[in-house]
Parts: sequence; structure tokens; C-alpha cells
Amino acid sequence: MKRTWRISTVTDAARARIAVARMAAAHGVPTLERTRLATALSARLRQCLTKGGTWTLEVRAPGRGDGEDLLDVTVTPARDASAAGEPPWRAAVACPEPAEPPDGEVPGDAATLAEALLGADEDTAAALDRLTEQEELVAFHREELHQTNQGVLALHAELDAAGRAQREAFAAERKARTEAEDARRRLTFLADASAVLTASLNHEEIVRRLPGLLVPRYAGSVDVWLFDHEDERGRSAPRPAAAVLAARTGRPQYAADHPGGMPGVDDRPPSALDPARPLLCIPLPTRRAPLGVLTLSPPGGGRWDPDDAVMLIELTRRASIAIDNARRFEHNRDIAETLQRALLTDLPTTPGLGLAARYLPATRGLNIGGDWYDAFRQPDGGLITVIGDVTGHGLHAAVMMSQLRTALRAYAVDGGSPGQLLTRLHVFLHHLQPDLYATAVIARFHPDDPTVTWAAAGHPPPVLRTPDGRVRVLHARPGAMLGIPLRQEIGDHTVRLSPGSTLALYTDGLVERRARGIDPGIERLAAALGTFASAELDADLEGAADRVLEPMLSDSERDDDVCLLLCHIDSSAWPPATPTPTA
Repeated sequence: MKRTWRISTVTDAARARIAVARMAAAHGVPTLERTRLATALSARLRQCLTKGGTWTLEVRAPGRGDGEDLLDVTVTPARDASAAGEPPWRAAVACPEPAEPPDGEVPGDAATLAEALLGADEDTAAALDRLTEQEELVAFHREELHQTNQGVLALHAELDAAGRAQREAFAAERKARTEAEDARRRLTFLADASAVLTASLNHEEIVRRLPGLLVPRYAGSVDVWLFDHEDERGRSAPRPAAAVLAARTGRPQYAADHPGGMPGVDDRPPSALDPARPLLCIPLPTRRAPLGVLTLSPPGGGRWDPDDAVMLIELTRRASIAIDNARRFEHNRDIAETLQRALLTDLPTTPGLGLAARYLPATRGLNIGGDWYDAFRQPDGGLITVIGDVTGHGLHAAVMMSQLRTALRAYAVDGGSPGQLLTRLHVFLHHLQPDLYATAVIARFHPDDPTVTWAAAGHPPPVLRTPDGRVRVLHARPGAMLGIPLRQEIGDHTVRLSPGSTLALYTDGLVERRARGIDPGIERLAAALGTFASAELDADLEGAADRVLEPMLSDSERDDDVCLLLCHIDSSAWPPATPTPTA
């Protein structure tokens, strides 16, 4: 029977020594011999552990029927031991049959000592077993602790990853919120700037407003180059090469010593006029060709954000549209006003009857071309005075006004009262322009008749000043507007005139205000006429017309045409007439 142990630690040596002692006891080795074997083996194993490495302990015990009675113990160094190659250590003890020793064979002290040593070995074996159990328990707890630590580390890793993801999400949210706020800021600026640019129909005013919108928030300086203004000044100021290229190509250009990184913008070398200052040159586009170039320098000497550059390009496009629309408006207004003034009549000279007329175009909006006045003689010697207002404005209204004027003069050649003339004009306008309407008032004077006959179609009533300075409004039921889809016969009204009387015909632009209506304006006109004496009107009717307009128009800007026609009977003319019934 053979058993083998590999010994490299003190624990291995203790276990092996105890196992050898147990085998010796099992094979009947006397107590004293077992003690000596254990002591010798312990000494040898101590030496082996001192030398280091791994050692092999081999025990051969006699088996049944072997005939041998020796327990052979051999200690051999392994190949990796420092004492590799030295001869093995051997010890052998006899193994008689187990029997109790006779009394007195072994000294009592020696036997007691041997038993004590063997008992110590048993205690050591028990302690080692207990230690093994503890080591296994410690190993289990260590593994459990290791797994717990791994779980904690994994949890910390997950928490760290979650925290990092949360921080990234917060950063992305802040970035998105910042970008949204910047986009909202740019859109708000564009909306506000567009409102400012389109509030005016004067292109020079729009050009003047641009720097105020951009400096200092989006630009350090602003220069607006309008091509036709160069022609008007008769000289060409030096322009950056990038501005000239922008005008030629229609593409925005960025001139600087570094790339701009702006979408839709071409990078160019610095301007020779000012190399140290970056310039952004944006053409002012229209459907036909650029109007000019807007040249900007960056705010604070820095750079533009790409999104700000896109916003500036869009603002320039809107400014160009506003300038182009304003020029078109100014062009149409000038044509309409020129046509309007060309068609206004030079008032005829009539003994005893003074005429003074005023026409003022609107100062705001394209509200020119609708108001008109006229005065002409009929074949029977009567004098027709008329004032009217065509709905709509601009060139079309001016053309329609001229057609109505011509038609009225043609109808008046055949005679007819003011009501009859307005009735014929109503039919004419309805068939000529079904979607266009007009108002008018006609007054007819005749040197042989001390009365005035008048008729109105949807027009403010005439105002009459009598020689004693009293003023009254000639309220009468007027006809409907000219041109409406309604058959109508417009009636005449007659009022007696005395020398020194003044009849005022006017359009609603003189008396009507949006906030107050038309009636307060008519009362103000009546009050203004009442301030004059007959002698003043006899001497300077033209000056009186100006003095009537001044208080009437000084309270607000004119957003409509204004026409005024004063018809004054000289105090020394026409003797007082006998009373004539008023119809």
C-alpha cells in the first residue's frame, strides 16, 4: 500500500505528517516509535520548506500477506526544488501486530510524553480540519464578496453611463433650446424689420431705415449702393471688388483674410480699400436685375454666425422687394398725379362770378387719381361747376375720371339740368365699368337767374355762405352713387343766391377723418367759411381757398385726394333778386 503527498507549504507538511502518524497508528507502530517517526519527519519537512520548492512524501505500508512489517517513509525533492538531485530522505519503522505493551515496558514519563505528542497531532489535525472548513467558508464569502463587488462595479458603471447619457441629453436639450431661441429671435427680427421696411412707400426712406435695423446688433457698418443713384449723382464712388462682383453675379460675396463658412456665400480675398475689415456684400435682387448691393461689416470686428448670415440675406431680399415696390408705387403715383393735374380744368372767367379751385394729392398711399373738379359753359350761357370722386385710386381711377369728365361735357352741350346730367352719367358709368362707382355734385349758375340749381349723387352736400356771414349745409336727399346696378332718376334742388354769397363744393378727403366720420368735418368747413367777410371773398378768393384748407388739413396727414371749389358771387354783381321758391 502506497500513499503520496506533494508538499510546498507548511499546511501541506502538517497534513502529511499527521497522515503518516495516523497510518503508523493504524499499522500497530508503538507509541514511542510513532513519536520518534513524527519528530524526525517534522524536522525533515522543516528543512525541505526552508530550501523551498515542491517535495514529494511517499509512504509505503505493509499490506495483508506482504510478509513485510516495515512502514517506509521517503521524502524526495521535485524537479523544481532548489535541492533537486540530492538523495531522498528515508525512514522506516516496524509494524508489529497491535497489542498493549506489558506493564513496565515503556517508562511512564516517555509513554505520557508520546501520548501527549500524538494527542497534539490529533488536535492539530482537528484544528487543520477546522481551518480547512474556515478557509472554505472564507473562500465562499470571498467569492460572494467578489461577486458583490463585481455587481457594485457594474451598477456604478451603469449609473455612470446613465449619468453620462443624462448629461448628454441635458446638453443636447440646452443646445436645442438655444438653437430654437436663436431661430425665434431671428424670425422675430425678420418680422419686425419687414414691418418697418414695408411701412413706407418712399424708397429713400426705406434705404435710410436699413442701418438703424442692423447696427450694432448684426453689423458694424452698413452701406447701400443703389445703381441708379450713382447715375443721379453723376459720379461713381469707389466700391469694394466683392460688391462689384456681387452686382455682376447676383451672388453674395464675403471678402476677408479667412473663409466665412456661410452657406450660399462665395469667399473672396480681402478688399483692397480696407484689407483689415471683413465685408459681406449682398445683392438687392428683383425679378429683373439687382437694384444694388448691401455691404456690411461684422459687429464688433468679429464674424457672422452662419445662421445670422442666412437671415441677413433674407432681410436683404425683403428690403429689395420693399424698395422695388416703393419705386413702382412712386412711378405709378407720379403718372396718376401728372394725368390728374393735366386733366384738371383751367377755370373760366365769368363776370360777377368768382371761381377758385384747389386739388391736393394724398400724401400717404396710392390714393391719387379719383378726385376731380370742372367748370364750363353751356350753349345757353349757363355755367356748370362739378366736383366728383371716382372709387378706387391710382392710374385706373384717373383714367376713369377723365372719361367721366369728357362724357359730362358732351352731355352738357345738349343742355339739361344737373340732375339730368348726373342721371346720364350714372347710366354711362354703369355700362362702361360695372364694377366702378363714383360720386359727384353739379351746380349750375346762370347770369339771368339769381338762383343756383344743384344735384348730388352719393356726394357730400354743398355748403352755402350767405352775405350776412351765416353758413348752412344744403341738406337734401341725394341720389345714389353713380354706376350702381340700380335704375334712378336724380332730382334737382334750387336755392336763391344773393350778391356776396359763396357756395363751396368739395370731396370727402377734405372733411372725412376715419376716427371722427364726415359730419364733424362738414361742421368745421362751415365754421371756416363763416370767418370770412364778403369783402375778403370779393378781393381774394384764391387766398380764401388756401385759408380754408389750412385749418382743415393741419390736423392729420392726407390719406386721400382733396378737392375744393369755391363759387362766389361778387357783392357788386347781380342785384338782389325777387324771392324764388325752393324746390
